[in-house]
Amino acid sequence: METTLIILKPDAVQRGLMGRILTRFEDKGLQIVGCKLMQISQQLAATHYEAHQSKPFYPGLVRFMTSSPVLVMAVRGNGAITICRNMMGATFGSKAAPGTIRGDFGVSNSYNLIHGSDSPEAAERELKLFFAPGEVLSFTRAVETWVYDMAGGKPE
Repeated sequence: METTLIILKPDAVQRGLMGRILTRFEDKGLQIVGCKLMQISQQLAATHYEAHQSKPFYPGLVRFMTSSPVLVMAVRGNGAITICRNMMGATFGSKAAPGTIRGDFGVSNSYNLIHGSDSPEAAERELKLFFAPGEVLSFTRAVETWVYDMAGGKPE
């Protein structure tokens, strides 16, 4: 099972889309194992987006991410990183396919509603930035055997 970081960005929060987006992950069968509404500090945004520091969009990105609260989630499931990124859709709402989060709710090429870790290494790093030890939980859901075929002893 993988755990990935999902951030519902300020535009998703301000537009009242948190519940609708979170529901999509649960409807897919993914497990929310950590969740909190928070205001990202300048320092946290700078650390989170440090790989983009030299890019021209960086100052605006940090300003945007610190402009309003965000919903930060730890989402777990078999192949969660790829599944979440596919659900998110293309980076720009204007180019995202219908049926994806960005395709259904976004049109902007600047405000793109959601962030998701792009690799297991990024997920590990990002989860540690946003969740303190003990804030990402492990628990068994009764529905798990109906989400995954466990006949072979591992989730499929």
